[in-house]
Amino acid sequence: MLSSGAFNALLKTLEEPPLFVKFIFATTHPEKIPTTVLSRCQRLDFRRISVMEIITQLEKIARAENINVDKEVLFAIARSSDGSLRDAESIFDQLVSFSKGKVSLEDVNSVFGLIAQDVLFDITDRIIKKDSKGALGLLNKIIDEGKDTAVFLTDLTEHFRNLMVAKVSYADPSLIDLPKDICDRLLTQAEVFALDEIFTAFNILVSTREMSKRLESARIALEIAIVKLAQDKRAAAPGQYVVKNIPQEKTQVLKEKPAVAPPEKNNIAEADLDPQQQSISIEQIRQSWLVIIDSLSRVRMSLATYLNEGSPASLENNTLTVAFPKNYSLHKESLETRENLAILEKVISEVFQNVKLRINFTLTKEEASRDESDSPAIKNALKMFGGRVIK
Repeated sequence: MLSSGAFNALLKTLEEPPLFVKFIFATTHPEKIPTTVLSRCQRLDFRRISVMEIITQLEKIARAENINVDKEVLFAIARSSDGSLRDAESIFDQLVSFSKGKVSLEDVNSVFGLIAQDVLFDITDRIIKKDSKGALGLLNKIIDEGKDTAVFLTDLTEHFRNLMVAKVSYADPSLIDLPKDICDRLLTQAEVFALDEIFTAFNILVSTREMSKRLESARIALEIAIVKLAQDKRAAAPGQYVVKNIPQEKTQVLKEKPAVAPPEKNNIAEADLDPQQQSISIEQIRQSWLVIIDSLSRVRMSLATYLNEGSPASLENNTLTVAFPKNYSLHKESLETRENLAILEKVISEVFQNVKLRINFTLTKEEASRDESDSPAIKNALKMFGGRVIK
């Protein structure tokens, strides 16, 4: 930017310009230009061109030049141009010269190192299914093909951003700036996630970017992020709260003192069970607390993390009170939302064979001071890498 003295000197020239001179000024900070200069200029604000507008222009060029090209190819070119029509046309021209015939999507991805949209959907599907091995295999394939890990991380972060926008806007194309068929796929995939799960994924991906700056290999940071996003083997599906296959070590407490009597037949329908005839004590809930948390983690990991900081305090009139230390008020408020409360009540009902309980949350006067090594996240990391805590 120019100094105040330089702007004053320029102002004199602008007030009495030579007849044969036209001044064109370009800046990314128009707010720093003095008003006296702005008032003597005709201002034009430039913006990035949308993906769909770039695709429309490239289609016109392809028809005029009799070039055989698929729409997904034009979409990949438009995405890589980052809102610049000049760059998009230049990329298109290079591809036409390179392919010597029909331009394929593989040509675009191989020449410019782009990540195909289908790959982002595939790896997100594996995250939804909590298929860590499959997700790592797909990541390994992407890296073996010579793709830039930084580009993949950026594209995956953008994909979760699109999932967030699709969920809150019902895949409004004007907000996502993608073709309608991709918007529909985003909406279908977004329905599986809760917003807090998408936010958690954002936090993991942002941490991965910071971690990759400190490590020599960005691949390690990406692999850790993928495992974090897909850290158990549950099959996630919207509206399903499956509480099965509880690990053996967490069911031993129930075997010593069962929460409720098991049904005589395995095929008894839920409708045949009368919740009013069943009773449960606070001691049974305390003994089964780890099982409840594990079952909840198979439905929504973030809620299980929050609930793990609380403990069952009392049970009166079919209302269970869960107490949190006073420095965990955020966990309490997160669990108190209508959606999360309904999920928790349903999981507890299924763990205790359809015993219906209402859940209430409260804060104690004490603050938590437990060892950080007791954190479930740290325990999972120690188990995964065979490590130990050094104090």
